[in-house]
Amino acid sequence: MSVILRSSNLPADLLPYMTPTDIIDSDHPLVQEYAQGAAKGATDPVEIAKGLYLAVRDGIRYDFYAPFHLPQHYQASQVIKRGRQFCVPKASLLCALARVYAIPSRLGFANLKNHLATTQLLEYLGTNILVYHAFAELYLDGRWVKATPAFNRELCQRHGVSPLEFNGREDSLFQLYNEKNQRYMEYLEFLGTYADVPVSEIVAAFRQTYGEERVDYWIRMSEERGEGSISTFDL
Repeated sequence: MSVILRSSNLPADLLPYMTPTDIIDSDHPLVQEYAQGAAKGATDPVEIAKGLYLAVRDGIRYDFYAPFHLPQHYQASQVIKRGRQFCVPKASLLCALARVYAIPSRLGFANLKNHLATTQLLEYLGTNILVYHAFAELYLDGRWVKATPAFNRELCQRHGVSPLEFNGREDSLFQLYNEKNQRYMEYLEFLGTYADVPVSEIVAAFRQTYGEERVDYWIRMSEERGEGSISTFDL
């Protein structure tokens, strides 16, 4: 399979959202192979997108404590190789898979409040605020649709939250409440959309919100562990 950079029935201004980058490397053979397997022979863009979404949501385990400070940590092909990552690299992978099929894709970011944050997460961050949470936006049937492939099915079940579904026609964002009707995720601010992963902005936001000393410790730990996760906790 080869990457399709544009489709004649799409506006020319969508080209940046269909083009490979060093991070959203939709031209990488591993990404193209993964996309082909995820689409399962579908030809309709909506059906393709649904298959790609599930392949990222459940095929790549959510790992909040994964490395985050270098561009390679967000590279789609590397996410596939690692098999686990947090929301931004998972959204990057979904964007790359979509671009393989000439579905325009971009990353969206928001700041969240996790009302059900675990003790481990609160100790790790020092707050229940999650900055630069990422989702993907896919251009389907003439409009941008949000898709959030962050939490895999097993993680959702463990925390009493229904796995997020994506039908390719409606926005798929984190639930406001869990299955016990407890307040769960609150979107505080939407930060905009990007054709590529703004790594420097993400790291800067982490430093501003969580503190220089804490972020430097995370980076030092991930480097000492050879790209390994800082913690083994599932959130």
